[in-house]
Amino acid sequence: MPQEITNPAHPFDDDKLREECGVFGVIGVTDAAQFVALGLHALQHRGQEAGGIVTYAPEVGFASVRRFGYVRDNFTKADVMAGLPGTLGIGHVRYSTSGSKGQTQIRDVQPLFAEFAMGGCAIAHNGNITNAEQLRRELIERGSIFQSSSDTECIIHLMARSIQKNIPERIKDALRRVEGAFSIIAQTRSKLIGVRDPLGVRPLMLGRVGDGWVLASETCALDIIGAEFLREVEPGEMVICTEAGIESVFPFQRRKPRFCVFEHVYFSRPDSVIGGHSVYETRRRIGVELALEAPVEADLVCPVPDSGTPAAIGFSQESGIPYAMGIIRNQYVGRTFIEPAEHIRNMGVRLKLNVNRALIKGKRIVLVDDSVVRGTTSQKIKEMIIDAGAKEVHFRIASPPTQWPCFYGVDTPERDKLLASTMSPDQMRKHLGVDSLAFVSLDGLYRACGEETGRDDKQPQYCDACFSGEYPVRPADMIDKGFELKAAE
Repeated sequence: MPQEITNPAHPFDDDKLREECGVFGVIGVTDAAQFVALGLHALQHRGQEAGGIVTYAPEVGFASVRRFGYVRDNFTKADVMAGLPGTLGIGHVRYSTSGSKGQTQIRDVQPLFAEFAMGGCAIAHNGNITNAEQLRRELIERGSIFQSSSDTECIIHLMARSIQKNIPERIKDALRRVEGAFSIIAQTRSKLIGVRDPLGVRPLMLGRVGDGWVLASETCALDIIGAEFLREVEPGEMVICTEAGIESVFPFQRRKPRFCVFEHVYFSRPDSVIGGHSVYETRRRIGVELALEAPVEADLVCPVPDSGTPAAIGFSQESGIPYAMGIIRNQYVGRTFIEPAEHIRNMGVRLKLNVNRALIKGKRIVLVDDSVVRGTTSQKIKEMIIDAGAKEVHFRIASPPTQWPCFYGVDTPERDKLLASTMSPDQMRKHLGVDSLAFVSLDGLYRACGEETGRDDKQPQYCDACFSGEYPVRPADMIDKGFELKAAE
């Protein structure tokens, strides 16, 4: 029987959108696997379900370890790391959006590896291929035999069918058939390769460590190994890193970039830098916009930890209402509580969050959170605040209403499970049972991200499909299954 695991995410975190994964690669350093493990640890927030590392050393060839669970539990043991020698390695942390939901098999864990006539190649992918099912059917009809349910495996099979003479050219060939969002790291025996899709939906950073090169989903992963951040890999760019230097090519037709705006809101770590902007500072400015757009009389501004903290600070600074830690997060709740007894599980969010009763009692509270998806966690937090004796509860949300699912590498409920797709803001307020509810506007979000004029409806600067319903890449597989795009206005 294939090894498999139930999704290890905390059961009370299911009211958040989830980024699919994080990727990291390095070339030209001694004990590359150690660097990769550290980089993946910094990217653990992008995927906690499983992780893998592939390395290459001339004396042993390619080596691979893929495990379920956290990086710290799997890639800190001397015997494991000793089996991953070499100066070149890539890694991946995973939270599944494609493949078997909630029942991941070890064969789905990346990086994926294949042997070609010109040598082996390992691939790690952040994003989602929106025509993967169409490609899979076509490839199977032509004789391909798939080993996993991962959309990334389509790239392997497309490479195998290419007539190009080297791995980089075969990757280009394969990706020209692919639709959707992808930031990919690949390695051969002597090369570290990074590619972003033409829209640049998902992030990919280039850095320098000693005489070596680094590719990573976020700058925080460069920081942990002491690497210098050089620049972002550009949308539609392929970088080929060797110990001798870097080659840059643009194998796709140029398009106007549409980076995922939700990376600014929630996915990326606040200590990362995206598009030249501090993620923390962008989130603080979202809070400023919220205070300007939706002022309220209150006694305290409290974040829903941890993702609401920067926006709550901005809201407090702009409104003049004191900031306070009204909710305390238990940092040690994790996999211990995956399958607790039923009466423990029913305690719900209290396993993770606790109200600072002495601070809350008798106060009018502004709660700042990053998003409302299903609304279940928001209801539980409101009940905890009321139980603690709060006089009033006002929700301020640091993103526009999430009305549409994402098909570009984010795990999103079906549209009818998204609270904002079935209710107006006032209906949502009544459903949540709060005194007021307000979301930052799409224009306000864009201004916080550095676009002073807000959103240009004719030329939006970001992918904001989860808010606007305007998908920059046609989600072909989902349309085949009956998904209806937003009607033209």
